[in-house]
Amino acid sequence: MECGMRVDGCVVIGRNEGARLVTCLKSVAAKVGGLVYADSGSSDGSPDVAREMGVNTVELDTSAPFTAARGRNAGLERLLETCPSTEFVQFVDGDCELLENWLEHARRAFDEHSDVAVVFGRLRERHPDSSVYNRLCNMEWNTPVGESASCGGIAMMRVRALRECGGFDEGLIAGEEPELCFRLREKGWKILRIEADMGWHDADMVRFGQWWKRNIRTGHAYAECSRRHGGTPERFWVHETRSAEFWGFLMPAAAVLLAWPTALWSLWLLAAYPALAVRGYRYIRRRKFSRAESAVYAFFCTLGKIPQAWGAVSCRLGAIAGRRRGLIEYK
Repeated sequence: MECGMRVDGCVVIGRNEGARLVTCLKSVAAKVGGLVYADSGSSDGSPDVAREMGVNTVELDTSAPFTAARGRNAGLERLLETCPSTEFVQFVDGDCELLENWLEHARRAFDEHSDVAVVFGRLRERHPDSSVYNRLCNMEWNTPVGESASCGGIAMMRVRALRECGGFDEGLIAGEEPELCFRLREKGWKILRIEADMGWHDADMVRFGQWWKRNIRTGHAYAECSRRHGGTPERFWVHETRSAEFWGFLMPAAAVLLAWPTALWSLWLLAAYPALAVRGYRYIRRRKFSRAESAVYAFFCTLGKIPQAWGAVSCRLGAIAGRRRGLIEYK
């Protein structure tokens, strides 16, 4: 695609997204001055489909492990080669569809706030009623409006700020967006969630095993990012990592291992889990979700500590052994 007069650009990343990728590319193609698709080893012909649509396409080689961070960096690099005047870049995952007026809303926010590096809005799940896991995603995307600590992978970013902090960390297999936002905030930039609909997301998460893997990935991200930035004043994701390891590993292990010497009294430790769920319920209710939604969310947040602990512990063991884990894919 030729670079137009506008200074907005878009980078779409994907891996085996099929028809979702076509929908995604169509939703942004006519709205930006430059569009790049970065593919991470798809086997479904996605790069050819993108080229047939006239989209500038980058195929990541196998010289390094595939990560979303690597795809976004490669896409941005190609975008700036073809459209060097790009001031703002919209990042989109290939399973999403950008809404009609989102770019205008985001640009207006940037015009009003010169100290903002990232703007994002309300992302909605396309099929929230197809499974409880999709519904959980839809709730997860509904973050409070205003200044935020982090964003997800669908957001518009100021190119100057991205270059200033070195872009996404390609060594992270998950959690690369919050980690980038942490580094941006350390340099004085702000992350802003605005009151505007941004797009549709298609998690297509209909099985318990998918949800479990997604939480393993979350735990891995907590541990990896806290290992890198836990020594800062913010102690980035240290609490989240310790919480996952305590509730998901140490507490149940202590309850079971001490059962014999305590004549089963240690099993009373497990009574702390309903209390943890109640605390989660009260927190999510303050964000104006219904009682039923809050109860479901609290239950799965509590249960999610177990796979998160698995991810965190495996990350620590991998670091000790000098092994780097590959992508954790739940689709």
